[in-house]
Amino acid sequence: MADGRTPLWRGHNLFRVVSFCYAAVWVVVQFDDYARPWLAVADLVLVGLWTAFTVWRYWKRERRTDRLVAIDVAVVTALYLPNEWILTEEQMLHGLPTVPSIWHSTMVTAAAAQWGLLGGLLSGALAAASNVALRWYIGSDIWMDTVLLIGVGIVIGLASDTARRSTERLARALRTEAATAERERLARSIHDSVLQVLARVRQQGSQLGGEAAELAKLAGEQESALRALIATTPQDPASAEETDLAARLQVLRTDRVQVSVPGEPVQLPEPMCSDLFAIVREALLNVDRHAGPSAHAWVLLEELPEEIVLSVRDDGPGIPPGRLEEAAAEGRMGVVKSIRGRVQELGGTIDLETAPGEGTEWEIRVPRPVKQRKGGKHD
Repeated sequence: MADGRTPLWRGHNLFRVVSFCYAAVWVVVQFDDYARPWLAVADLVLVGLWTAFTVWRYWKRERRTDRLVAIDVAVVTALYLPNEWILTEEQMLHGLPTVPSIWHSTMVTAAAAQWGLLGGLLSGALAAASNVALRWYIGSDIWMDTVLLIGVGIVIGLASDTARRSTERLARALRTEAATAERERLARSIHDSVLQVLARVRQQGSQLGGEAAELAKLAGEQESALRALIATTPQDPASAEETDLAARLQVLRTDRVQVSVPGEPVQLPEPMCSDLFAIVREALLNVDRHAGPSAHAWVLLEELPEEIVLSVRDDGPGIPPGRLEEAAAEGRMGVVKSIRGRVQELGGTIDLETAPGEGTEWEIRVPRPVKQRKGGKHD
């Protein structure tokens, strides 16, 4: 993927070459008036060499490193300050061009292109401060130079930030498009093979009855889960640190399990997402084990600004009073360890509502990571 800031760098390189030519013309015009003409020539030669070197380096994306741009800002500033010994007092007071002249401002365009608004603002302020330190007076021309240097840094910095974000969004969109195309290809292949076999087993097993009916039921559940999996929006391959919990929960949908999630992705850190998925899966396993073959379950995911809320409800016979304590005493730690233990590790809370003949509902609340809480969703 090409860097969206490349046009800014091409413009910077062109501006640096043109501004060097402009500076060379002024050196020729003012040569006899300099306090030290030989130092002016030496300074101009160094400016030319640095121009050629940086234009070559900045032409390729992989060469535009933070270190090089930082060195560039330092070198341009260093090549500007010797004018203290080159220009006469009269040239200083009348605001005549220095040896680098407007080439001095190319440090601002480089920093803004590389670091965005903040880099452009700081480098513009540094260039303006260097100008004031050299001239040692405050006049309308100094104020104008200051506004122009900082303004150029802000404008190019904003353009750089916008180009960088646009490039990242385009890259994510292309990756998602490629992942979606691959998923659709696999979905067609699965539909023509695995799903048809599962549907056949479900249909024939239901007609045969007995043990075949049990196999038909299992095949139907796997068919539903597989259909939910291939219908789920693919995860962005670049966001390996975060996972969409809503998409992951969709694979738990079966004929007996309904899953309701927000319409938008619920991005969470991968470890947190895995723990919440395991909590829901364990709760649904308990429904299978204890609520009976005809019980249904409902999973609800809610995304709040500061917390994630999950509820798992079933219409089974409910949990008799004291049953969880008896299970823990007998060494069966499914609820205590797999559900409550994980919720406690996430810093959340879990509430159980149940009564004989009224089903069971688990409500899990876990706080969002702090960096995601500002204004609700993170960017």
